[in-house]
Amino acid sequence: MRRQAKHYRINAERGVSLSGLIVVLVVLGAVALVAIKTAPAVIEYRAVKQSVARAKASGGSNREIQQAFDKNADVNSVDAIRGRDLVISRDSGTPEVSFRYEKRVPLAGNVSLLFDFSGTTDPSGVVAETATAAK
Repeated sequence: MRRQAKHYRINAERGVSLSGLIVVLVVLGAVALVAIKTAPAVIEYRAVKQSVARAKASGGSNREIQQAFDKNADVNSVDAIRGRDLVISRDSGTPEVSFRYEKRVPLAGNVSLLFDFSGTTDPSGVVAETATAAK
């Protein structure tokens, strides 16, 4: 059998064309824009979860839990939710704190992202609604 030799053109062009590079940079720029704009909302959500956990650990009445949350939220610069927005239920005797809020993040012009954040300290993971919680 005869082997065929591979022929290479000496001046063959390789690499990315300018238009391909521009497309890649536009896509990376769009992803970076979304990441930069949404990062504060996600960081604030984590701060809310930590503040809720600390407020529950402080114990006490519903009002004391709300005040403890407000203090922790002020330290962490949380503006999306206040202590009065928390849903505190005492079904099993221990307080379970739930929250739910929306955060709108403007991207560019009239385009925005809407985040629906919720959380609870209940081990079952069920977020209590305002109507079902004990006031």
